[in-house]
Amino acid sequence: MQVWKLGMVAGAAALVLAGCGGSDGDRADGGTNSQAVAFMADVHFQDVYGDLKNSSFKGVPTANGMFATIRTMYAQLTSTRLFNENYFAFRAALDDSLAKGVKLVAFPGDFSDDGQPLNVNGFRAVLAEYEKKGMRFFIAPGNHDPVAPYDDDEKGKDDFMAANGSTVKVYAKNYQGCLNAEANVVCTDQLMEQGYASLLRDLAPYGLMPNEKDVYWETPYSTYAQDKYSYAEAARQAQLGQRSYEICKEGEGGRFKQAGYTNCTSIADVSYLVEPVKGLWLLSVDANVFVPDKLDPAKPNSPKGFTGAGNAGWNKMTTHKKSVMAWIESVSARAKAQGKQLVAFSHYPTMDFYANQTDAIKAAFKPGAFQTARVPEQATAEAVAATGLPLHIGGHMHFNGTNDYLSKSGKYLVNVQSPSLAVYGAAYKIVRFDTPRKVDVQTVALNNVPRFNELFPLYEMEWKYVEGSSKPEDAKRRWDKAILSSTSYGDFTSRYFGELSRLRFLDEYWACDMKDLVSQLNLQQMLTMAQLDTKVTYAQLAGLAAQGVAVPFKPSAGCLQGSPVAGNAAQWAADWSVAENAARAKAQAAGVDFNALAKVSAYTFYGDFHRTVYAGGLSLNDMGKQRVEQYRLLMSAFPALTSAPQKTGDKLADSTPVGQPFQYSFKQVFSILKGLGSGKPSDHFSVDFDARTLRAEGSDSLKF
Repeated sequence: MQVWKLGMVAGAAALVLAGCGGSDGDRADGGTNSQAVAFMADVHFQDVYGDLKNSSFKGVPTANGMFATIRTMYAQLTSTRLFNENYFAFRAALDDSLAKGVKLVAFPGDFSDDGQPLNVNGFRAVLAEYEKKGMRFFIAPGNHDPVAPYDDDEKGKDDFMAANGSTVKVYAKNYQGCLNAEANVVCTDQLMEQGYASLLRDLAPYGLMPNEKDVYWETPYSTYAQDKYSYAEAARQAQLGQRSYEICKEGEGGRFKQAGYTNCTSIADVSYLVEPVKGLWLLSVDANVFVPDKLDPAKPNSPKGFTGAGNAGWNKMTTHKKSVMAWIESVSARAKAQGKQLVAFSHYPTMDFYANQTDAIKAAFKPGAFQTARVPEQATAEAVAATGLPLHIGGHMHFNGTNDYLSKSGKYLVNVQSPSLAVYGAAYKIVRFDTPRKVDVQTVALNNVPRFNELFPLYEMEWKYVEGSSKPEDAKRRWDKAILSSTSYGDFTSRYFGELSRLRFLDEYWACDMKDLVSQLNLQQMLTMAQLDTKVTYAQLAGLAAQGVAVPFKPSAGCLQGSPVAGNAAQWAADWSVAENAARAKAQAAGVDFNALAKVSAYTFYGDFHRTVYAGGLSLNDMGKQRVEQYRLLMSAFPALTSAPQKTGDKLADSTPVGQPFQYSFKQVFSILKGLGSGKPSDHFSVDFDARTLRAEGSDSLKF
């Protein structure tokens, strides 16, 4: 229990320090130097020209004489992150930040693909290159780095690209396929997933350990007084053996352990506070919570004993890392007392990140859709705000957005979600500290990335392979070649999200009847469906479609409880005509070209919806003024009262009127779209902590 004595001492020291005067980092006038920090979340770096250290497979030969260690395009188009092109986007972001004179860069987690040596070493090499240009870097861990608290030497990937455009498995050497010497597996420890000890060893210079350049540095477990700070003592106390805490299945152990707590064990926490320049405090919070619910006492260091941190976040911080929460409160109090500029960053959001649309999303879509399990509860936002933390930069959700929260005790917290560099809406944030109580936040979009299409010839080879293959597993990996005509990184990521929506999101998030509608209706038909009043049923519409009658969509057999039945084609045509005339009148009254609505395809709409989920208001500029006005029309086009259709499981009752499911579900869909695209300022804005306000600053973003 020695570590908990240390933790208690650290807590006591923190209380004393909260009342201390300034350190050597304070200016004589009590103010702070104006500083700026770039935040680059979810880089998901994969070294596309890395060394697998395996003689049997070096990668795919390229025209530049190098070997590409890349994942297939299909793997990218079915993942919520890119694996390959973000390599180039990362360099572009660093170049842009450097050109803007912003030389302090923080990474709110998931800086690597999965913490593998291949990618961590490549990431470190890039940082070392830019360090020589005067930049400094600070890391917070994410759920991909580490994936588990300890090394996992059985992991790997099934979807690396082979030299002929097919796939090849690449795994760590203790993977069963490697132990069995299977012919189709490349075995290398470059693909093992590293835990805390390995990552600290490899990335220590990037905030995880003190640097002689720092004015000040501490961890939740440091015992030295702030005014007695020395680099040597900080380095001694920064060793991993002195940075651990007891965690149990039910909550934090140590001095917080309650009767009945089980599966208790000690694991690392690599949170730290650093003052890289006078007056600026960067608080890196290790918000990974690995719950030991599968712990084997005989193998306490096995990665299999812990649940991954992806869905835990700050919700679990309040129960399983209470000592770190207390430390954050101490840091916040000291920063305020000493006039420090304090900004925290961690991998996870501290409050609702869906522009307060989470409840609506849960009601409209499949259970668990859009990863709503990862949304912090209100009690969590209250607990984090109560620490006195003023500003937090998060990642994890690959989402651009801003939210704020006022605690019951009157403490104001702003949470800024920094977008990923590896998705649509790729961007990073620059936070400028204008005064001690005001900051400026700017979103820098990465639409133009040099070399973004460097790997496209290899994808061309992959496309030809899957198109020409007769194997069923290859046929499933076919994708739209049009993405290879992308003209910029912004265009590429937009097209990527269209394919991601088609290949994954529609099945994963949308109920059967909603998928039928969103995948077949253009915007003109949607506006007409919103006006439709008919007694023609779903089963009858399916029957009409089978007879060859023109219908706006064909219900899938799996969405109906029964089978298609005969319908009255004349009645359907008359009812549709009435609805279409009403839709035309609504469009005319709103100044919207009714015929132009037909040009907005189903593919365009559901791509726009998913792009807005991730990029928030930034996606509206890509849509353009005309489409924003078209969507705005749909948002106001539904009947005031709609009722839920009768369902058994995911199947509609055969007697359901054709217009009812659309009017009920898509009224919610368009309301959510409006909310996501009309959230709090997230492009360029300022935060006034005294006035407790967020203010848009010269943003030309479109709004719904």
